Amino acid sequence: MAVILNIDTSTDVCSTALTADGDILIHREDFTGRNHASLLSGFIKDCIDRAAELGLNLNAVAVSMGPGSYTGLRIGLSEAKGLAYSLGIPLIGIDTLKLLAVSVMFSGTDIPEGALFAPMIDARRMEVFTAVYDMALEPLLEPQPMVLNTESYSQFTAENQVLFFGNGSDKAKDILCGKNTIFIDGIKPLAVDMLALSELAWSKKDFIDIAYSTPWYRKEFQTTAPKAKI
Repeated sequence: MAVILNIDTSTDVCSTALTADGDILIHREDFTGRNHASLLSGFIKDCIDRAAELGLNLNAVAVSMGPGSYTGLRIGLSEAKGLAYSLGIPLIGIDTLKLLAVSVMFSGTDIPEGALFAPMIDARRMEVFTAVYDMALEPLLEPQPMVLNTESYSQFTAENQVLFFGNGSDKAKDILCGKNTIFIDGIKPLAVDMLALSELAWSKKDFIDIAYSTPWYRKEFQTTAPKAKI
């Protein structure tokens, strides 16, 4: 049995979940905004305290690696690295786009047979971080940034129904039209939905380097240069 602490801070939601052998033992979420820096340590402590109450030792820490919020990802990975290092246990990295697809699978949504999954995480203007997965979570479109236009995803919607979701999907509703486009509202990456992915990674010993791993931003960090004073 693997006891795993799961952490997600990739969007405006901060969440943790302690899982073991397919069960969620405790979870914490905050949906009120980007309060990750002030809340995450307390959420992690709640999970560790619960493990101690049950007489369990952590076997691994899993953290969402992005794409997503630059600040949020750094906070989550920093906490996960520190904990994994101090306890001498492995670190598991979870792709946030794949996590969103799993969230849809377990949301109770009626999923059409043969449908594809297109998670979207908001970026700047009409850009999103996205990918396309089949039912086995095999990537048909590798995770990447995309500037949306009317032809986006056309190679997939021509033959399959495609489910669009995530906090970047709202700005796609007026652009992506057609009988095969389906939008699902309210899907957010959450630590409780990391269970299947983190346990699979544990079983495969698919770990990331504690010292040198960095968030999977999928593109270079951009800043706006300050205007020159006149």
